[in-house]
Amino acid sequence: MPVVELAELTDPRLNDFARHTDVELRGARGTENGIFLVESLLVLERALRAGHTPRAVLSLASSVDDALTLLGSHAATVPVFTGPPELLAELTGYQVHRGVVASLERPVLPTPESLLAGARRVVVIEDVVDPTNVGAIFRSVAGIGADAVFVTPRCADPFYRRSLRVSMGTVLQVPWTRLPSWELAAPVLREAGFEIAALALTPEAVALRDYAARAPERVALLLGTEGAGLSPEALAHADAHVQIPMHHGIDSLNVAAASAVALYALV
Repeated sequence: MPVVELAELTDPRLNDFARHTDVELRGARGTENGIFLVESLLVLERALRAGHTPRAVLSLASSVDDALTLLGSHAATVPVFTGPPELLAELTGYQVHRGVVASLERPVLPTPESLLAGARRVVVIEDVVDPTNVGAIFRSVAGIGADAVFVTPRCADPFYRRSLRVSMGTVLQVPWTRLPSWELAAPVLREAGFEIAALALTPEAVALRDYAARAPERVALLLGTEGAGLSPEALAHADAHVQIPMHHGIDSLNVAAASAVALYALV
């Protein structure tokens, strides 16, 4: 398909990029599961390598050739739009300064059971509402080496544009899915042989180094929301409470930083 040079924004195929919120993208009309957006050639490359299906690409002129190369066989059917930066910004609501923005089909999420089979270390993110933190946790998981991520119903969507950007595309590489309520989720984890370890500041919490020294073969590490931490339900269903010892009167780290420290000790 030839590159489309934009002089106006009337092409209906541009609708994927037209100032939609992340929630609106999840419910995009005419799609089975919604769509998501990725920014930069690097993240687009990781999305395509992971098997995600592209719909359209919005590109600065300087990145068109690279976008076409990445698309490979998809270039015959996926439109690549380009135009003046100010016109692209008018469409998206932000400066396309990372070269490209691409829309892709949202995949069907796997079942929790399928991700737990054969896994050794997994991370559960409970109600973390900041997409930046979600993306940073995924980057830690990918870099340090846990097997999968699970997010609770109220957690920010890993497919949000900011999560994808901060994760450097690792959301598209790390297996992940959503968990149901704790009453249903905890038995699923335990039936797969996982000990549930909550990273929490509770009186019974043991030091991370001590827990890591005796950690079982399979551990599900629970990470809580930025302010209140883990919910009472999560703490009640945990088999162990673990904390990272702090100095200078600091009680805890940012949840994304804490994930990296805990994973390094446990993986």
